[in-house]
Amino acid sequence: MAEAVVFGRMMPLRVHDLVQKLCAPLRRRYDMLDDFLLKAMIAGVGVAITAAPLGCFVVWRRMSYFGATIAHSGLLGVAVGLLLAIDLTIGVIAVAVALGAILTLLQRSSTLPSDTILGILAHVALAGGLIAASMLGGNRFDLMGYLFGDILAVNERDLMWIYGGGVVILGVTAWIWRPLLAISVHEELARAEGVNAARTSAFFMLLLAFTVALAMKLVGILLIASLLVIPPATARPFSSTPEQMALIAALVSSLGVVGGITASLWLDTPAGPSIVMVLALIFTLSFLRSAVSGAG
Repeated sequence: MAEAVVFGRMMPLRVHDLVQKLCAPLRRRYDMLDDFLLKAMIAGVGVAITAAPLGCFVVWRRMSYFGATIAHSGLLGVAVGLLLAIDLTIGVIAVAVALGAILTLLQRSSTLPSDTILGILAHVALAGGLIAASMLGGNRFDLMGYLFGDILAVNERDLMWIYGGGVVILGVTAWIWRPLLAISVHEELARAEGVNAARTSAFFMLLLAFTVALAMKLVGILLIASLLVIPPATARPFSSTPEQMALIAALVSSLGVVGGITASLWLDTPAGPSIVMVLALIFTLSFLRSAVSGAG
């Protein structure tokens, strides 16, 4: 009987064929660990580190719904970018900043509660983006990719945006860290101490819009808020200072990205939702641990 070498051993060809057939799915998965997967992980970790400090302020200031509203404007920003033939990241930033400015004006002049205004703007922005997507057509607009992310399609240009923009976002965040922290703790007291709350909030809104634009390919427009909220919420029980919470949140977010992409590869699931589910699992473990510690 003919024989073949498998794993350094001589095997009959029938057994060899069976082993090859069983190992084929595993081999295909390892073959996928190519350049595009490495780029996806590098991009994901970059976005995770960038979003973590801002996410801490979103949690501290109870602005998770605000983050979701800005994220929902991303789809409309993509449509504007395509219509004007400009870079899509610039389109997303422009629309997100405009929405943030409208929100600020409405909060100052309206008698409606902030969460009501946020709900109206979030759904109007998302509906406008969906209408624009249908008008542009599927050939120019990958709707599912923008809604749920397509991190495995990251290219060199995206990496330049993520890391170049990330350096800018982290630099500006470090610059406004103290005044932003002051108005997050007690805005009236911060104003009395000379902090320009309006300018600081405007910078925060701009940074949040920029982060949404960078994170869009990672988890998608509908799931960006989870990347801003879940890692800081996970880090909170283990942190004694704001800076420590930001660092732990960045670590948790990076672990979630790497774990989510790995799970996506093995389970053949969408990368963006997989990242969110891994982050949710880490949060659950953190919550259970803190609950047990508190009970003890």
